[in-house]
Amino acid sequence: MRAQDVAAQAAFDATAWQQDLAAWRSQREIEISAPDGWLTLAGLEWLKPGINSVGSAADNTIRLASGAPEHLGLLTVMGGSNAEKQAKAASTSGVVQLLAPSAGFPDGMQLDGKKAREGELATEGAKPSTISWRGLSLVVLKRGDRFVLRIKNADSPVRTGFRGLHWYAPDPRYRITARWVPFKPALVEEIPTVLGTTLKLPAPGLAIFLVDGKIEQLEPVLEDPSSKTLFFILRDETSKTATYGGGRFLHTGFPDHGLDEPGSLTLDFNRLENPPCAYTIYATCPLPPKQNQLDIAIEAGEQRYVR
Repeated sequence: MRAQDVAAQAAFDATAWQQDLAAWRSQREIEISAPDGWLTLAGLEWLKPGINSVGSAADNTIRLASGAPEHLGLLTVMGGSNAEKQAKAASTSGVVQLLAPSAGFPDGMQLDGKKAREGELATEGAKPSTISWRGLSLVVLKRGDRFVLRIKNADSPVRTGFRGLHWYAPDPRYRITARWVPFKPALVEEIPTVLGTTLKLPAPGLAIFLVDGKIEQLEPVLEDPSSKTLFFILRDETSKTATYGGGRFLHTGFPDHGLDEPGSLTLDFNRLENPPCAYTIYATCPLPPKQNQLDIAIEAGEQRYVR
């Protein structure tokens, strides 16, 4: 065992670790079941090029559930400067505009927390534009070369029937110090998604570690170039039985000497969490790349969600 690993073990405070882990798990339950959490996801609708009317009335392109305004608004997808280009698809250079229906926006409708207004919507980045009306929340997101409308309902029966998450008991054996090996230069990995699309994300290096006497490695990605955490998308043998079949996520801090130099980092598999797809069929999740599909069982972290 390397000297720095011995020092790290000596400094480990098991009581403080358990308390911190318990607080993190409690906060995760709060976030999952929040009025805008994943349990509220009630629809995922692809936008067509041109005008997409949204509301509960039968004449809308996208129908909302009963109780929503009959005509909420118009989402106009503009993919280029000519009709032929728009007819083909909303390209990555396209934009989505929010327009009012003929009778105007419904009373109480908001855009990003303010009174709704017409204009272009933000569809990328950490804060895409949010359209809200009472318990409804709608966000347009860019997925590959298309746009999709994500619909959330705070009164969804999936949320109101939430019975909590399920976890393996905390196990310090799965709090592991890994060796960090940077890629020089960093790679761009193609990460598959449940939609059949591919995400191209920066992969700065490898985490190599020992678990149950076996050497394993995982390749994290950065969710965006400005990320301050590493994002591990992985699958292990428990995915066949006790954990979500599509794999799990783990977020960690950066290695002790940064991304560009060899070093070490902590992988606490007790913080493995389910992707949003474990809770709703309307989520769009990345899947573990081949290099992150482990042939060992990591009996730690979040187990399968039971409705």
